Amino acid sequence: MTSVRWSHELAGQLAWHWENQLRPRLAGLTDEEYFWEPVDGCWSVRRRGTGAAPIAAGSGEFTIDFAFPQPEPPPVTTIAWRLGHVIVGVFGLRVATHFGGPAVDYGSHDYAGSANGALTQLDAGYAAWIAGVRALDDAALARPCGPPEAFPDAPMATLVLHIHREVIHHGAEIALLRDLYRDR
Repeated sequence: MTSVRWSHELAGQLAWHWENQLRPRLAGLTDEEYFWEPVDGCWSVRRRGTGAAPIAAGSGEFTIDFAFPQPEPPPVTTIAWRLGHVIVGVFGLRVATHFGGPAVDYGSHDYAGSANGALTQLDAGYAAWIAGVRALDDAALARPCGPPEAFPDAPMATLVLHIHREVIHHGAEIALLRDLYRDR
């Protein structure tokens, strides 16, 4: 019987999607697309002091729009907002918590004011996440992922699958926004 190298399989799931679908789909992203608001009232990444959302989070010249609790229905978000969410809330927080990366949260992050800047941050977040997943052995994948996760008693493998679903989900939303921008 052949044993399964689970960290290899889990990393391979996201790596294949990243290399063959998502990252190529982000090639050539312009600043105009990055900030494009397809409807009124979008949440986005904005110059400090220019947003209308209840919360403008971030440490630099640009902030991300938020509200807590989130409005119902939630606002449509721009590519900039979705990339900021993946960079900070999907990769950054988890790399910091589980793989020894630098501390990050929505309030302390320095959001990119350009598409190229955001893609550089995204690439760094992905690289740190996938390296961490590849380093997990079967025992680490079976251990509870712990706080601050919403499901702290679930195994780390559950968190890995969740993060991969998040990247695939938000990546598809970004791809759709690019299509809508192109054909507007």
